[in-house]
Amino acid sequence: MQNFTAATGRHIKMNPYLVKDILEATPQQLVIKLYDLAIVSCKKHDLRRTNSSIQVLINGLNFENENVKEISTGLLRLYKFCQDKMREGNYSIVASILSELRESWMQAFSSNND
Repeated sequence: MQNFTAATGRHIKMNPYLVKDILEATPQQLVIKLYDLAIVSCKKHDLRRTNSSIQVLINGLNFENENVKEISTGLLRLYKFCQDKMREGNYSIVASILSELRESWMQAFSSNND
């Protein structure tokens, strides 16, 4: 399976199983996949991919709903801190924060399923 990206003008080969997995994922599963990508990229010292993954998480925050605005603001501060630390090359603290956030989301999602 090949896909053309207009932004770069390149052809990229996409794994059809990964595409299927993403397209069929629940919103909760997509959040966890984003954390996984950010954590793996951070451990590889890949600034661009890590910060890009964090930016997608930032873009998903909800500041309009008063019930979650405070949580979104706290997460925004953490995400911006992680992006800053990535630019400084402090990969271990970023990986640690993202791993803890991922675990917190996993717990929240599993308690909602009970």
